Amino acid sequence: MTISIITVVYNGADTIADAIESVLGQSYAPIEYIIIDGASTDGTTSIVRSYGECISRFVSEPDQGLYDAMNKGIAAATGEVIGILNADDLYRHSDTISRVMALFQQPGVDAVYGDLVYAQREQPDQITRYWQAGSYRPGAFLKGWMPPHPTFFVRAALYRSLGLFTTSLHSAADYELMLRFIHKHQIRVAYLPEVVVVMRMGGVSNSSLSNRLRANREDRLAWQLNGLKPHWLTLWLKPLRKLAQFFPWTTRPFTNQS
Repeated sequence: MTISIITVVYNGADTIADAIESVLGQSYAPIEYIIIDGASTDGTTSIVRSYGECISRFVSEPDQGLYDAMNKGIAAATGEVIGILNADDLYRHSDTISRVMALFQQPGVDAVYGDLVYAQREQPDQITRYWQAGSYRPGAFLKGWMPPHPTFFVRAALYRSLGLFTTSLHSAADYELMLRFIHKHQIRVAYLPEVVVVMRMGGVSNSSLSNRLRANREDRLAWQLNGLKPHWLTLWLKPLRKLAQFFPWTTRPFTNQS
């Protein structure tokens, strides 16, 4: 079974090589690796092109933002499963994709997700937060739960039947897609109880208070767009659940996991 992994990048010369090496170093095969670049000007394109045929498809052109670029990658993908790895993120170890794909062999599994750690940007072995997703239970979104999107792998057929990212949203487009797929359409998900992705700090929704407030407004809109109604506490619980991610992981060295 082929998996398509999509990396979207814009001016990511400082981290794109690490992301690429993370994918190319996976023990699983076959992997179709697609990189969508937003016409970078900082040397990113030269770095990507230096990998030659190791990159299955490389597109460099202006886009309408992060989720428009992700949609381009999904449209280009030919694998049966699709995963998205951000340009400044890393897979946890070389067997990560093998373990993800093993779960897709189980009957009825539509999507797989796992845990994620946030790390210092210049020292990705130093973790600052640990997002332990836990097993999904029906109705969990109403309690503020969501899986970490970078760890979310989905059968390609679901993007064709349930739709792509809603580009009118900004930082909440990934939340809206997972809310639509998991909560509204009740796809069958499997949890991989280990760290799947190491994310460098500096994400769009967490970069400032104003962005965090905008993300909360967009979270509410995500429910409205799907004709759903959250509980009155749902959108308060979502950020509050993140508090547990900080203790006791702050500044703890992150050793390799086999």
